[in-house]
Amino acid sequence: MPARHTLCFKAFTVTTPSKPLDLANLDPLTAGIFQATTSGDRSARLREWLQTGPSEALLNDVYRELSTKDKGVAKQLKEKIEEIKRSHGQEALASDWAQKAELILSAPRLNMADALAWQRDAAKAGAPLSREPLASLKVKLVEVVKGVEDLQHQVMVQRESAVLLAQRIEVLSTKPLAEAEHGHAGLQNDVAQWQTQAQALTVSAVWPSVDLKYPHQLDAAGKQMQAVWDGFSAALVLANEALGDASAALPPVPVWADEIRRQRGEMVQAPTGPVASAGASNAEKSDKSDKPAKPKIDPAQRQALRELALQTVTQALESLEKQITENPGVPLPEACVALRTALKTHGKNLDTSLDERLHKALTAAGDAEGWQRWLADQVRLDLVTQAEALLDENKVPTVGGRKLQDKLRQLRDGWKQIDQGGLPNHGLWKRFDAACNEAYKAVLAWLEQMKKDSADQRAQRVALMDEVKAWTAAHVDSDDWRAQLRALHQFADRWRNAGHLSEKAFGEMQSQWKSLFKAAAARLEAAQKASIERRQALIQEAQAVGAAPALRIDAVKALQQRWQVEAQSVPLDRKTEQKLWEVFRAPLDEAFQRKGTERPQAAGPISDHDRAVIDASKALDAANASGDVVQIRAAMGALDAALRGQALQAKAVQSAPAVQPVAAAAVHETASNETADSTTHDAAPADKAEMASGEGAQEDAALSTTDATGEQTPAPAPAAVVKPAKPVVAVRGDDRPGQKRTEAPTGRDGRRDARPGERGVRPGADRGPGRAGDRFADRAPRGDFREDRGPRLGDAAFRAQREAMERAEMSLRKLAAQAHGETLTRLIGAWQGRQADALPTSQELGKAVPAPVRQAWVQAVGAEAKAPAANALLRLEMAAEIPTPADQLNARRALQLQLLTQRNQPGPKETWAQDVAQVLSGPHEEATARRLQNALKNLLRA
Repeated sequence: MPARHTLCFKAFTVTTPSKPLDLANLDPLTAGIFQATTSGDRSARLREWLQTGPSEALLNDVYRELSTKDKGVAKQLKEKIEEIKRSHGQEALASDWAQKAELILSAPRLNMADALAWQRDAAKAGAPLSREPLASLKVKLVEVVKGVEDLQHQVMVQRESAVLLAQRIEVLSTKPLAEAEHGHAGLQNDVAQWQTQAQALTVSAVWPSVDLKYPHQLDAAGKQMQAVWDGFSAALVLANEALGDASAALPPVPVWADEIRRQRGEMVQAPTGPVASAGASNAEKSDKSDKPAKPKIDPAQRQALRELALQTVTQALESLEKQITENPGVPLPEACVALRTALKTHGKNLDTSLDERLHKALTAAGDAEGWQRWLADQVRLDLVTQAEALLDENKVPTVGGRKLQDKLRQLRDGWKQIDQGGLPNHGLWKRFDAACNEAYKAVLAWLEQMKKDSADQRAQRVALMDEVKAWTAAHVDSDDWRAQLRALHQFADRWRNAGHLSEKAFGEMQSQWKSLFKAAAARLEAAQKASIERRQALIQEAQAVGAAPALRIDAVKALQQRWQVEAQSVPLDRKTEQKLWEVFRAPLDEAFQRKGTERPQAAGPISDHDRAVIDASKALDAANASGDVVQIRAAMGALDAALRGQALQAKAVQSAPAVQPVAAAAVHETASNETADSTTHDAAPADKAEMASGEGAQEDAALSTTDATGEQTPAPAPAAVVKPAKPVVAVRGDDRPGQKRTEAPTGRDGRRDARPGERGVRPGADRGPGRAGDRFADRAPRGDFREDRGPRLGDAAFRAQREAMERAEMSLRKLAAQAHGETLTRLIGAWQGRQADALPTSQELGKAVPAPVRQAWVQAVGAEAKAPAANALLRLEMAAEIPTPADQLNARRALQLQLLTQRNQPGPKETWAQDVAQVLSGPHEEATARRLQNALKNLLRA
């Protein structure tokens, strides 16, 4: 412990006085940055100091001190430090990638893959390719790669040139001898020039980096051209000798030999017919026989060559593998060159046993190309696998005929591309060719089937065109445009689905079909054009009707009816018809909308009746938002009362006072008598209410009249003006709603022997004799069936009360469903806890559960749990008509069969309350409770 205290004390004493010493030392080195009074002065001094190129360690010390004094200036210093670090990193990357580029360039044979990938990989790694030395190395690599590519292109040009020279020599050998002599000098110069150019290519600096196939191709082309040239020169020399010496042998060129025979005076016969063909075939055979035969190699010599090749390549391979083991991951270009030299010399005589080892060794030594023969064999093996996979085990194609044909073409093209300039593999070629030939049999069968199908489809299309011609001739006078349009659509579909034809055949038949179809649809198109003109006229009429100041509904209906008749008679294209209909309907819709907007403006201010209804609707909305059932029902009653009270008030206002008091009294007396009669006969509550309201109105009117006369001078008081409940106007055949008749009834259904109020009497049949011949005598008075709804509501008031009532009814339904669910939850909870006092009340359970039933449930819940009642649950589910769980279906079917045999016993719908009591007397289980709750959801709502 004392040692630790001593160490802490020493550290404290050493670090405390060091800070002012550091600042004092750093300030003169940094041009007075720490003594600057403002941040701008400090930033200016920092920029001046950074131009002097301070060391990285000094920059870090200054940043450490500035980070606590001025963060803005410290940020600038931090950016400079990070820039220096990045430059150091880029220098390391540049050095690394420069070494790689120099290694690629110094290799005796340029690896094209590495050279092409160097710039891409260096850019991905973040190396500064725009700075030296990477910039110059990049240019060198690009130039070397371009030189190799140009050299390869020149090799291909030289190869084609050799072929063209050989063709010129062969063509010249068919010309006369004099012309051949004349062209010999030019050909000789061209051949010499070609050989000079080919030699220049081989001595190029980048020739070792050329792909291995190009030297072989150039050598083969040179040998072939030289052989042709030597043969031509020898034949020309021999021909010249034969011209000078008649005993000399003729040249092997037929044209020149015939020419020499003619000069010697010999007969030359040109064979004709079969003899000529036989002569030509013999000449071909002789030409073939004249070609030097390929020398046969002795089997022992062949085996010796193979053993030598195996021994030489194995030694080079083992040497390379040893170097790879000693230097893993290091490129070995010299060893690779030695191995490739051995392969170039002995590769043709080497078997395939070492191919995989050679490829792995070359790739491990840094040669990206590897052993080309092994790679080519892998690609060939893949092609063989694909060719064999074209047919399954039963020789059935795995793809369609067209795809199979294209696949075979692609596979053969791929094999040809691989064989160009490479060593062949006869074993794989035999497998590949056999698989392709076997698959091509399926292609031939498919082609035959396609030809047959094409012929059938062509015949089908020809028959369809004949059918269209016959149909056109048969419907020249037909006016059933809808049937014609349907038939034309069917013809077009049949032509479209008639099958595939070749492009040429389909093009020829398509032009014929278009002309026939156009002739068939000519009358329909003319009718459609005329129909469009008529619809345009209807559109103009609709625009005129819509623009009129007063909208005529009868004119609108007539226009719409004419449009429907036109649309049903002549069908149009769906888009055209819809577009015309929208244009036709637009002015009418605009007119109706204008009428709807003008109606509220013409209605004027809101009446007292509408105002009362709107206020009652707002009160109903407020009660609806509260969620209280009592308030909602009270508000609904208030709205209904506002409507009904306003109707009664309107009736009282509409009843005007009579001109003479005596007449008014008589009318009142008559109305009272009629009301009494109608009450005695019909006992209609509506009539009673009307009578009461009428009497109240009369009494109020009498009181108001008496008060008014009492305040005036004591003159003879006039008779009180009484407002009758139902004012009577003396008109013929009084058929006002609610008016009762005092005439003697005519009897049942208009017969005179019927008694008043007799059952089955037609309403209105008890009218008096004066009404017997009235044309409205068989109609019932409106007051007998519908009570007066008051004056017509305005649009705003009507919509307000309707929407308020709808929202209120929806809220009541939601609250009822919510209360129903809560009631069931409480019932199940009381059963689970065996708490009889927790059961819902009879009012909460609803009218389906009377008090005795609830008392039975209380006793079942309060008693001790008994055995489960399985049959009771099944009966409940049958009564509620809900599904039963799958494991209880057999029991339910058995119970249903048992109930069918008990005819006089009550059914489940009659005894569901007792069944619920049995279930509640049993123990509570989750599955049982769920089934009981599902059943009670339907039963308690009934």
